[in-house]
Order: sequence, then C-alpha cells, then structure tokens
Amino acid sequence: MDKQEGQGTEGSSRARRQEMISRLKERGFRLTPQRLAVVEILSKSSGHPSVERIYEEVRKRFPTTSLATVYKTVSVLKELREVLELGFPDGSNRYDGKKPYPHPHLICMGCGTVTDPDIPGIDQLAEELGRNHGYRVLHHRLDFFGLCPRCRED
Repeated sequence: MDKQEGQGTEGSSRARRQEMISRLKERGFRLTPQRLAVVEILSKSSGHPSVERIYEEVRKRFPTTSLATVYKTVSVLKELREVLELGFPDGSNRYDGKKPYPHPHLICMGCGTVTDPDIPGIDQLAEELGRNHGYRVLHHRLDFFGLCPRCRED
C-alpha cells in the first residue's frame, strides 16, 4: 500500500506507460497499436476516464477500433493491477492508470471531476484500523463526494 509516485510529470507518465507495457508483455499479450493507445491514455490521464471516454480518444487515432477492444484492454490492465477501477453509485466506472493502488478521491457530484488529494498517513491509518479490530486490511477506498469550486459557483 505504500507505493507512491509523482503526479502530473511527463517522466512519471512515461514510467507508468512502460510499467503497463512490461506487464502486458510478461503475460504474453500482443501490443497492438490500439492497445498501446489505451495504455498511453491511461498513463497520462489525471481525469480518471471512463471506458467510453478512452474509446473516444483512441478512435481519433484509430477510427476502426471497437468499444469491445477498449473494454478488453482495460479489463486486462485491471486484472494485472495496472489500473484502479472506481465504481460509482450510478453503476458507472472510471479508471486510474497513474495511481493504480488504493488512494483517496474527491469526487464532484456536479460535473464528475475526480481529484486525488494527498492525505499523509492514510496507509498507516488503514493498517492501524485493521489491527485495532482484528482485520488484515487488503486494500482501502476513501472517497469524498461534494461540489468542486467551479460547480459551487454555478
């Protein structure tokens, strides 16, 4: 749970892209141009895109790509623990390829923006909570729902 990574830098995006590609290669998956485009989008996006949004971006470069191809690629990356799936109360999902480990989120109920706040000590808190109640915490999820500054102004 302690895996930390720089946010928003070109270097960290490149490193994440390479990590995902290496994992796909290790598992014997073909590195098609479409699959690499999905990896690139997930490694660069700080916006936690949905599969549909990823699909829209991939189709700009590869118009014949199917939605099923994008779903399959995201599913494989999720199984490999290279993306984190965020499930929402309405049944939709968004994906984080930059930080594929459990971490807190601020989620705007107005526009859907997802922000990754830095909360020092969150991993230690999870371990302490587990220990205090006899649990072995395997992962955690902490989401805060509210309105972002832009939506509060509207």
